[in-house]
Amino acid sequence: MRWKNTGERTVYENRWFRVNLADVELPDGRRLDHYLIRLRPVAAATVVNEANEVLLLWRHRFITGTYGWELAAGVVEESEDCAFAAAREMEEETGWRPGRLRHLLSVEPSNGLTDARHHIYWTDEAEYIGQPADAYESDRREWVPLKLVPDMVARGEVPAANMAAALLMLHHLRCGGRP
Repeated sequence: MRWKNTGERTVYENRWFRVNLADVELPDGRRLDHYLIRLRPVAAATVVNEANEVLLLWRHRFITGTYGWELAAGVVEESEDCAFAAAREMEEETGWRPGRLRHLLSVEPSNGLTDARHHIYWTDEAEYIGQPADAYESDRREWVPLKLVPDMVARGEVPAANMAAALLMLHHLRCGGRP
């Protein structure tokens, strides 16, 4: 049941993304036009402290008009390593410089429409270096107990699927699935 992309052309492009129109052949031989969005990879990172609290950002997303908890994240720049980008974003958005980052997971948040791939990292060591350079990215930065994560996700306080997946994975790793 494999769909075949027989070719695509760009209909719009800027430095953040490209909208393409693909000519797709279905398994039964029918063809259709399918729009898709090509995106650069995203890297995200957080730290879990000795009290088993995770560093999160409370931010507003104007597109959906919602607030929610997120990890520091951003686009991986050209020829930049994903882990390096995650560390850079964490420092710029939180004021905390991470220690050795560990890969937590990679997800495709909307693979029916985009080729976006998000790479998420975490550490259990970080150094506070001062006010974040990109403080405008969030209303506040807080240490949130990992044990609260499942209920926060269930209440919709972590609306982004990639962030919910990452926080639930961290909860599983650090809390052993215990509430």
